[in-house]
Amino acid sequence: MIFITAKFPVKPEHADRWADITKDFTTATNAEEGCLFFEWSRALEEPNTYVLVEAFRDDEAGTTHVQSDHFKKATTELPAYLSATPDIINVRVNGWSKLGEMAVS
Repeated sequence: MIFITAKFPVKPEHADRWADITKDFTTATNAEEGCLFFEWSRALEEPNTYVLVEAFRDDEAGTTHVQSDHFKKATTELPAYLSATPDIINVRVNGWSKLGEMAVS
């Protein structure tokens, strides 16, 4: 699985509308066959920062994603709403593990 986390610093005047601004991109990505999840969260201590957590089944699914029309559109349109270039972590993992320190019995 390809696991990606990215922090998007959104210009303050667009922060409250970020979910609407990215809705088409998010919906199209989640509809991709190889997309496992593509989810946004707003940072509690930095309300103009959104965190994107996404995962793709494998390299082929990741390639399909970055070659999609909706990805290309997002990479040309979304930077206008950002205050800086997003930071990203991109790794390959074997899937989810349980958080043993908070085990629920």
